Amino acid sequence: MAFSSPGASILGRLRGRRDLPERSAPGSVTLRGSGVRVQRGERAILHGIDFEVRVGEVVALVGPNGAGKSTLLAALTGDHPLSGGHVEVDGRDLDGWTPLALAWRRAVLPQQHTVGFPFTARQVVQMGRAAWARTDRRDADAELVDAAFATCDVAHLADRPFPALSGGERARVALARVLAQDTQTLLLDEPTAALDIGHQETIMQVVRSRADHGHAVVVVLHDLGLAAAYADRICVLEKGLLVADGSPGAVLTEELLSRVYDYPVRVSAHPETGTPLVLPHRDRSAPTL
Repeated sequence: MAFSSPGASILGRLRGRRDLPERSAPGSVTLRGSGVRVQRGERAILHGIDFEVRVGEVVALVGPNGAGKSTLLAALTGDHPLSGGHVEVDGRDLDGWTPLALAWRRAVLPQQHTVGFPFTARQVVQMGRAAWARTDRRDADAELVDAAFATCDVAHLADRPFPALSGGERARVALARVLAQDTQTLLLDEPTAALDIGHQETIMQVVRSRADHGHAVVVVLHDLGLAAAYADRICVLEKGLLVADGSPGAVLTEELLSRVYDYPVRVSAHPETGTPLVLPHRDRSAPTL
């Protein structure tokens, strides 16, 4: 009979072998919100939203400024307290997970990319591996960090101080941190906001590829064209309400978008892909200011 020392037993528990999450099968729900309500003072921000994302899906949250997109994402991540309803991660209530266990299961890209100290870009991306430090999966740290740098086209920035980077460079380094974390669920708040058109397409191709290879992705987007091109489902928010949830072709209609955005739009098919192409209606005969 073999015996293990108390020290070895404690080390095994610290490395978390028993609690590490297994990958869920395609089509499995990894994140679900039921009746999610958020209130700030007397003002209701979200009104009883039901939401879920499955392995293999990219779900885009769209809507005008102030519709509640980022607030919904923050509620789903646990960064914003709920006034009602509940959120589940991997079938368990959000409050039932420790912060470490949550960090093993979902990674979050916030809208603002700020760091309080002059860490280098490499150090920022390495922070994505912090949750795995006492687990067997730490052995993959170097490989995953290098892959994230390459995927986000920021390897040449590795030794530069993060605060000295441009807005677009910080956005890409921040996304590399999220990718290095290597969780099955990704929650991304406007990952393309500060990027040029080429990097917007690259990042959304990365998002699409992650979903195709067994991840579940929720992404807040302002660009309806990107949402149409890369998302499986689009959720349209209007004044804290979820007013549409479906495929791009079903959701992106002239009637709905013109009403939600309070501006006339035209929807046509992209000449190459056939996905919806949303453009503002421009009346050249209208008087100028």
